[in-house]
Amino acid sequence: MSDPMQSVLVGQGAVIESLLRGEFICRTSNEEAWRALKSGTMRGNVEQYLNQINRTVACAGEGDVFFCGYLQLGENERKVISSQFRDICNALIPLVEWLVLVQEASGQDAPLSEGAAVRLNELQSRIEDTPAFREQLTKISHYRLFGSTSPQVDAQIKLVFKRLVELGYLLRPNVEKQIYIATGKLDYLYEVIRFIDETEGLSLEAQAETAIQRDLI
Repeated sequence: MSDPMQSVLVGQGAVIESLLRGEFICRTSNEEAWRALKSGTMRGNVEQYLNQINRTVACAGEGDVFFCGYLQLGENERKVISSQFRDICNALIPLVEWLVLVQEASGQDAPLSEGAAVRLNELQSRIEDTPAFREQLTKISHYRLFGSTSPQVDAQIKLVFKRLVELGYLLRPNVEKQIYIATGKLDYLYEVIRFIDETEGLSLEAQAETAIQRDLI
C-alpha cells in the first residue's frame, strides 16, 4: 500500500516545482495543483517552503489563479522584476490584438476567459471569409512575439496558436483535435492591463514597483 503522507509530500513537491518554473496554476491548466492550493493546509505548507527561498504564492483572477512571486525585494529582485514587467509590456499589443480578433471573429460579447474553448478550424473559416480579419491576423502573426513570415492564413493562425500554448495562455488537451482551451494566465493578463491603464502616467520602473505591491508580478 502507498503511504498517504508520502503521496501528500510528492504532490506538494510537484506544486512547488510548477510555481518555481513560472507556471500559472488554475483549474484549467492543472486542476490537481489548483485544488491543492485552494486547500488551506497545502497552501500553507507550500507558502512555508517558498518563504525559505524568498518566494511567496501570489494570486490573480479573484484568487483562482496562482503563481510565484518574491517575498521581499532586494536590488537583484528588483532588476529581475523590472525586466519581467518590460517583457510583459512588450507582449501586450500583439496579445490584446489577438484577443480582440478572436472576440470579434467569434461574435462574442466578452473577451476570452479561463475555461473557454476556441475551435481553430471555425475561427480560421471566419477569418478567411472576412478581409478585415485576414488583415488583422497577418499583422498580429508578424509581430516579433509570433514571428510568422507566411502570407497564408492557415500557417499564420497555426503558428499564433502554437506560440500561445508555449506561453501558457492556451492549452490543447487533445493533439488530434484543433480545440484550444483558455487558461487562467489570461485573467492575470487582464489584471496587468487594468493596472497599466490605472498607472499609465508612471514610468515602467515605477509601474513595476507598484505592480509588485499588488502581487501582479
